[in-house]
Amino acid sequence: MSAEQKYQCPGATCGYIYDPKRGDKKGKIPSGTAFQDLPESWKCPLCGIGKKFFRPVA
Repeated sequence: MSAEQKYQCPGATCGYIYDPKRGDKKGKIPSGTAFQDLPESWKCPLCGIGKKFFRPVA
């Protein structure tokens, strides 16, 4: 997996996409943080679904 790979939340109404170039301001994740490097406790900032449920964006 590329460090620049984006991942999408599977939430039915959410659709949040984690973009390493942007990070996650709400979760205090700096830009440039690869998805693999997010803490296991990280959750979707919009709906709260856990990291383990996210899927790579094709």
